[in-house]
Amino acid sequence: MAARLKLISHKLCPYVQRAVIALSEKGVAFERIDIDLANKPDWFLAISPLGKTPALQVGDTAIFESAVILEYLEETQAKPLHPADPLVRAEHRGWIEFGSTVLNDIAGFYAAKDEASFKARTAQLEQKFARLEARVAASPWFDGENFSLVDAVFGPVFRYFDVFDQIADFGILSGKPKLARWRKALAARPSVRTAVSADYPALLRDFVERRNSWLSGLQKRAAA
Repeated sequence: MAARLKLISHKLCPYVQRAVIALSEKGVAFERIDIDLANKPDWFLAISPLGKTPALQVGDTAIFESAVILEYLEETQAKPLHPADPLVRAEHRGWIEFGSTVLNDIAGFYAAKDEASFKARTAQLEQKFARLEARVAASPWFDGENFSLVDAVFGPVFRYFDVFDQIADFGILSGKPKLARWRKALAARPSVRTAVSADYPALLRDFVERRNSWLSGLQKRAAA
Protein backbone atom coordinates (compact mmCIF):
# COMPACT_ATOMS: atom_id res chain seq x y z
CA MET A 1 0.00 0.00 0.00
CA ALA A 2 1.37 3.39 -1.00
CA ALA A 3 2.22 5.81 1.79
CA ARG A 4 -0.28 8.59 2.36
CA LEU A 5 0.94 11.99 1.17
CA LYS A 6 0.46 15.15 3.21
CA LEU A 7 1.56 18.49 1.76
CA ILE A 8 2.30 21.13 4.37
CA SER A 9 1.34 24.39 2.76
CA HIS A 10 0.93 28.14 3.00
CA LYS A 11 -1.88 29.76 1.00
CA LEU A 12 0.38 32.28 -0.75
CA CYS A 13 3.56 30.25 -1.18
CA PRO A 14 4.49 29.89 -4.88
CA TYR A 15 6.75 26.96 -4.05
CA VAL A 16 3.79 25.11 -2.58
CA GLN A 17 1.87 25.80 -5.77
CA ARG A 18 4.58 24.03 -7.79
CA ALA A 19 4.05 20.86 -5.79
CA VAL A 20 0.26 21.11 -5.94
CA ILE A 21 0.36 21.53 -9.72
CA ALA A 22 2.67 18.54 -10.13
CA LEU A 23 0.52 16.36 -7.86
CA SER A 24 -2.61 17.41 -9.72
CA GLU A 25 -1.07 16.78 -13.15
CA LYS A 26 -0.05 13.31 -12.02
CA GLY A 27 -3.46 12.59 -10.50
CA VAL A 28 -1.97 11.82 -7.09
CA ALA A 29 -4.24 11.97 -4.03
CA PHE A 30 -2.87 14.06 -1.17
CA GLU A 31 -3.95 15.96 1.91
CA ARG A 32 -3.11 19.65 2.03
CA ILE A 33 -2.50 21.25 5.43
CA ASP A 34 -2.16 25.05 5.50
CA ILE A 35 -0.12 26.62 8.28
CA ASP A 36 0.64 30.18 9.41
CA LEU A 37 4.29 30.89 8.62
CA ALA A 38 4.23 33.79 11.06
CA ASN A 39 3.35 31.34 13.84
CA LYS A 40 4.93 28.04 12.82
CA PRO A 41 3.75 25.04 14.83
CA ASP A 42 6.40 22.98 16.57
CA TRP A 43 5.43 19.83 14.66
CA PHE A 44 6.15 21.66 11.39
CA LEU A 45 9.56 22.88 12.55
CA ALA A 46 10.36 19.30 13.51
CA ILE A 47 9.88 18.09 9.91
CA SER A 48 11.08 21.18 8.01
CA PRO A 49 14.64 22.08 9.13
CA LEU A 50 14.57 25.34 7.15
CA GLY A 51 11.14 26.29 8.44
CA LYS A 52 9.82 26.80 4.92
CA THR A 53 6.89 25.43 2.95
CA PRO A 54 6.30 23.15 1.24
CA ALA A 55 7.09 19.97 3.09
CA LEU A 56 5.78 16.65 1.85
CA GLN A 57 5.12 13.98 4.44
CA VAL A 58 5.35 10.51 2.93
CA GLY A 59 4.23 8.17 5.66
CA ASP A 60 6.64 8.82 8.52
CA THR A 61 9.25 10.58 6.36
CA ALA A 62 9.19 14.29 5.52
CA ILE A 63 10.75 15.81 2.40
CA PHE A 64 11.50 19.51 2.36
CA GLU A 65 12.43 21.98 -0.44
CA SER A 66 10.14 22.21 -3.47
CA ALA A 67 12.79 21.17 -6.02
CA VAL A 68 13.43 17.96 -4.06
CA ILE A 69 9.70 17.29 -3.77
CA LEU A 70 9.24 17.71 -7.52
CA GLU A 71 12.09 15.31 -8.27
CA TYR A 72 10.72 12.76 -5.78
CA LEU A 73 7.33 12.89 -7.48
CA GLU A 74 9.00 12.41 -10.86
CA GLU A 75 10.80 9.33 -9.55
CA THR A 76 7.83 7.73 -7.82
CA GLN A 77 4.69 8.74 -9.70
CA ALA A 78 3.32 8.15 -13.18
CA LYS A 79 2.82 10.79 -15.88
CA PRO A 80 6.33 12.30 -16.02
CA LEU A 81 6.55 16.07 -16.36
CA HIS A 82 10.26 16.13 -17.18
CA PRO A 83 11.37 15.54 -20.80
CA ALA A 84 12.74 12.08 -21.56
CA ASP A 85 15.92 13.37 -23.19
CA PRO A 86 18.65 13.86 -20.52
CA LEU A 87 20.05 17.01 -22.11
CA VAL A 88 16.64 18.67 -22.48
CA ARG A 89 15.78 17.55 -18.95
CA ALA A 90 18.95 19.21 -17.63
CA GLU A 91 18.08 22.41 -19.50
CA HIS A 92 14.60 22.37 -17.97
CA ARG A 93 16.11 22.02 -14.50
CA GLY A 94 18.15 25.13 -15.24
CA TRP A 95 15.01 27.07 -16.17
CA ILE A 96 13.32 25.87 -12.99
CA GLU A 97 16.20 27.43 -11.06
CA PHE A 98 15.78 30.55 -13.20
CA GLY A 99 12.14 30.60 -12.08
CA SER A 100 13.29 30.61 -8.46
CA THR A 101 15.49 33.66 -9.11
CA VAL A 102 12.47 35.39 -10.68
CA LEU A 103 10.52 34.70 -7.49
CA ASN A 104 13.36 36.25 -5.48
CA ASP A 105 13.18 39.33 -7.70
CA ILE A 106 9.41 39.50 -7.21
CA ALA A 107 9.95 39.44 -3.45
CA GLY A 108 12.35 42.35 -3.83
CA PHE A 109 9.80 44.13 -6.03
CA TYR A 110 6.96 44.03 -3.52
CA ALA A 111 9.27 44.72 -0.55
CA ALA A 112 11.23 47.68 -2.00
CA LYS A 113 10.96 50.58 0.44
CA ASP A 114 11.64 53.55 -1.84
CA GLU A 115 11.09 54.57 -5.45
CA ALA A 116 14.71 54.11 -6.52
CA SER A 117 14.98 50.54 -5.27
CA PHE A 118 11.50 49.79 -6.63
CA LYS A 119 12.50 50.98 -10.10
CA ALA A 120 15.71 48.97 -9.92
CA ARG A 121 13.73 45.84 -9.03
CA THR A 122 11.25 46.56 -11.83
CA ALA A 123 14.08 46.83 -14.37
CA GLN A 124 15.63 43.63 -13.04
CA LEU A 125 12.37 41.74 -13.49
CA GLU A 126 11.83 43.14 -16.98
CA GLN A 127 15.27 41.90 -18.00
CA LYS A 128 14.59 38.44 -16.59
CA PHE A 129 11.31 38.18 -18.49
CA ALA A 130 12.98 39.45 -21.68
CA ARG A 131 15.44 36.58 -21.38
CA LEU A 132 12.53 34.18 -20.87
CA GLU A 133 10.68 35.61 -23.88
CA ALA A 134 13.70 34.74 -26.02
CA ARG A 135 13.58 31.08 -24.95
CA VAL A 136 9.96 30.09 -24.41
CA ALA A 137 8.08 28.27 -27.18
CA ALA A 138 4.61 29.06 -25.78
CA SER A 139 2.97 26.62 -28.17
CA PRO A 140 1.21 26.48 -25.79
CA TRP A 141 3.68 25.42 -23.10
CA PHE A 142 7.26 26.29 -22.27
CA ASP A 143 8.77 23.83 -24.73
CA GLY A 144 5.88 23.04 -27.02
CA GLU A 145 2.92 20.71 -26.70
CA ASN A 146 3.86 18.93 -23.46
CA PHE A 147 3.16 20.51 -20.07
CA SER A 148 6.36 20.27 -17.99
CA LEU A 149 7.69 21.13 -14.56
CA VAL A 150 8.92 24.44 -16.00
CA ASP A 151 5.27 25.27 -16.69
CA ALA A 152 4.38 24.23 -13.13
CA VAL A 153 7.02 26.67 -11.87
CA PHE A 154 5.93 29.66 -13.93
CA GLY A 155 2.18 29.33 -13.36
CA PRO A 156 2.61 30.75 -9.82
CA VAL A 157 5.03 33.40 -11.13
CA PHE A 158 2.50 34.86 -13.55
CA ARG A 159 -0.27 34.63 -10.94
CA TYR A 160 1.40 37.46 -9.00
CA PHE A 161 0.84 39.76 -11.95
CA ASP A 162 -2.91 39.17 -11.92
CA VAL A 163 -2.84 41.30 -8.76
CA PHE A 164 0.06 43.58 -9.71
CA ASP A 165 -1.67 44.50 -12.98
CA GLN A 166 -4.61 45.86 -10.97
CA ILE A 167 -2.26 48.34 -9.29
CA ALA A 168 -0.53 49.66 -12.43
CA ASP A 169 1.15 48.64 -15.67
CA PHE A 170 4.78 48.43 -14.64
CA GLY A 171 5.94 47.44 -18.12
CA ILE A 172 7.54 44.24 -16.86
CA LEU A 173 5.65 41.96 -19.24
CA SER A 174 4.97 44.52 -21.97
CA GLY A 175 6.05 43.76 -25.53
CA LYS A 176 6.48 40.04 -24.85
CA PRO A 177 3.85 38.27 -26.98
CA LYS A 178 5.07 34.74 -26.32
CA LEU A 179 4.93 35.30 -22.56
CA ALA A 180 1.43 36.74 -22.93
CA ARG A 181 0.33 33.63 -24.82
CA TRP A 182 2.01 31.31 -22.30
CA ARG A 183 0.55 33.21 -19.36
CA LYS A 184 -2.96 32.90 -20.78
CA ALA A 185 -2.55 29.15 -21.37
CA LEU A 186 -1.24 28.63 -17.83
CA ALA A 187 -4.08 30.62 -16.28
CA ALA A 188 -6.60 28.34 -18.01
CA ARG A 189 -4.88 25.08 -16.99
CA PRO A 190 -7.01 23.37 -14.29
CA SER A 191 -3.99 22.28 -12.23
CA VAL A 192 -2.65 25.85 -12.17
CA ARG A 193 -6.01 27.48 -11.58
CA THR A 194 -6.90 25.26 -8.63
CA ALA A 195 -3.46 25.37 -6.97
CA VAL A 196 -4.67 28.29 -4.83
CA SER A 197 -7.87 29.04 -2.95
CA ALA A 198 -10.50 31.46 -4.23
CA ASP A 199 -9.36 34.10 -1.74
CA TYR A 200 -5.79 34.16 -3.09
CA PRO A 201 -6.06 37.64 -4.74
CA ALA A 202 -7.44 39.19 -1.55
CA LEU A 203 -4.77 37.47 0.54
CA LEU A 204 -2.01 38.73 -1.75
CA ARG A 205 -3.37 42.30 -1.70
CA ASP A 206 -3.42 42.17 2.10
CA PHE A 207 0.10 40.75 2.13
CA VAL A 208 1.34 43.59 -0.10
CA GLU A 209 -0.39 46.18 2.07
CA ARG A 210 1.35 44.87 5.18
CA ARG A 211 4.80 45.20 3.56
CA ASN A 212 4.63 49.00 4.04
CA SER A 213 6.64 49.18 0.83
CA TRP A 214 6.61 51.41 -2.24
CA LEU A 215 4.22 48.98 -3.92
CA SER A 216 1.98 49.09 -0.83
CA GLY A 217 1.60 52.83 -1.33
CA LEU A 218 0.84 52.44 -5.02
CA GLN A 219 -1.77 49.82 -4.21
CA LYS A 220 -3.47 52.11 -1.70
CA ARG A 221 -3.59 54.94 -4.21
CA ALA A 222 -4.95 52.63 -6.92
CA ALA A 223 -7.73 51.47 -4.57
CA ALA A 224 -8.66 54.99 -3.45
